[in-house]
Amino acid sequence: MQKPAVSVIMNCLNSARHLRAAMDSLMSQTFTDFEVVFWDNGSTDQSPSIAQNYDARVRYFREENTVPLGQARNLALAQAQGRYLAFLDCDDLWLPHKLERQTALMEANPKVGLVCTDTEIFDGKRVLRRLFAQNPPVRGMAFAELMERQWISMSSAMLRREALTALSAEGIAPGQGLNGGWFDQSLNVCEEADVFYRVAHDWELDHVDAPLTRWRVHGENTTFAKFGQFADETLRILEKQRTLYPGYDGQYADLVTLLTRRAAFQKAVALWRDGHNAAAREAVRPWRKEGGKYRLFWWASYLPGSFFDMAARLYFALPPRWRSQAAK
Repeated sequence: MQKPAVSVIMNCLNSARHLRAAMDSLMSQTFTDFEVVFWDNGSTDQSPSIAQNYDARVRYFREENTVPLGQARNLALAQAQGRYLAFLDCDDLWLPHKLERQTALMEANPKVGLVCTDTEIFDGKRVLRRLFAQNPPVRGMAFAELMERQWISMSSAMLRREALTALSAEGIAPGQGLNGGWFDQSLNVCEEADVFYRVAHDWELDHVDAPLTRWRVHGENTTFAKFGQFADETLRILEKQRTLYPGYDGQYADLVTLLTRRAAFQKAVALWRDGHNAAAREAVRPWRKEGGKYRLFWWASYLPGSFFDMAARLYFALPPRWRSQAAK
């Protein structure tokens, strides 16, 4: 049988609540030459019956023992047959022209390894904001820019198969360790960004400047609850890139500073939230004079950690451009 143009990767773990809406949005695509690699990571709800209630383009696989998401994505990717690889998380949505417009950009330029779309962040009832609203992303070779500001939501990403294959040549077998593979199984919160960064280092990026992806959020403050993990994985990615790309510190000196400073702030936030105020200040001490964000954090950290949630709500009330600056 002829292989499909696009393999859509769906990783599922007890996603019945929103799965039908996600599947319906996929089946409403104007571009129809796709397969769905549906990887069930041991669901105990109605997800299996929902997924298998669609047409023959859905190839259902099941892992009885739940594994980490990065590993599950690698297992699903190993089954993909398409020359392009798209991802749809089970609580997100696609608008009808998403695959059509992304595939057209891929076909038009063989140097493009990744195409994303603008993304609407919504809570199931209303759109909260658009990712590209204030700061349109960069086209072409944009590794450093992407590292400075990650603008690709997982469900908006489409990869060229050759770009993904090249990642496994960087180290050992796919997904099997820190220095190589597809989704790095040593990462838990930054595994998606890590893949996008490595593709961007060697391939051009492009995007559809239209909100064709909807990313469902279930309480944005959970991002802050994981800041300690983000700090550790930011530094791990930095060390990984130093290994993969000789001369990294000289070529990307500004990135080294940015990522080191970003990880220190993430660590400080986690420490403050857990009530370790003095340790939080010590983490950002080298960067205290780098900008208003650090000075503000310094004085805020004298307050009890219970003020953390208030600070988080204030952060998400900021205009998108201010939030982008605060993430640096």
